[in-house]
Amino acid sequence: MASDGVKVLGAWASPFALRARIALNIKSVAYDFQEENFLVTKSDLLLKSNPVCKKIPVLIHRDKPICESLIIVQYVDEVWASGPAILPSDPYDRAIARFWATYIDNKWYPCLRAILLPHREEAKKTAALEEFNHELALLDDTFIKCSKGQKFFGGDKIGYLDITFGSFLGWIRVLEKMGNISFIDESKTPNLFKWAQHFSADDAIKDVLPETDKLLENNVHNRRVLECSLLANTIDHM
Repeated sequence: MASDGVKVLGAWASPFALRARIALNIKSVAYDFQEENFLVTKSDLLLKSNPVCKKIPVLIHRDKPICESLIIVQYVDEVWASGPAILPSDPYDRAIARFWATYIDNKWYPCLRAILLPHREEAKKTAALEEFNHELALLDDTFIKCSKGQKFFGGDKIGYLDITFGSFLGWIRVLEKMGNISFIDESKTPNLFKWAQHFSADDAIKDVLPETDKLLENNVHNRRVLECSLLANTIDHM
């Protein structure tokens, strides 16, 4: 199927690139996916398309680049408005979804990153794990308010907040396997537990959500590559 000039520059393991792919899948938009091995080198197209941040993902639509994952999701929702809505139609619900999406990226994600990256101080990793569990419990409560009794944060279908948080689901499972521990657990986070099952099985998700073992292998490789740099300036997008 033709992509109609739609291309995503990303990496298969990147939760941020995954957001763009899920949004396009929800809208049934065909696209070309260009794998970027950005930890080693960055393509000329990436540098040209995102000269300011030089990061993935980038959505290219009719030769025009759009950068930053959540901006891309909103763009996809607006441009292909005839497909299923991603952002809530109600202004208040839309504002709440945006608030929690920002919270996830600015507050919760740094905990995930701190756990995944190489550490020289075990105390910092322990503190990050405690904060990580606390934030998951908060998101479990948030699900009740946002979902309104439905399967997803967005209600009866995957929405903006589902894409924002769900893009990290594969990496949460990596942490669980690495530490032989459950983070999204039926007893600790029952709402997120059920949500994760529904999310993973959705047609827009199941073919692009990375496999846990493959992600784990990728994380081990990246930890070696980034042992010296600690991803300080590049891992805004894994």
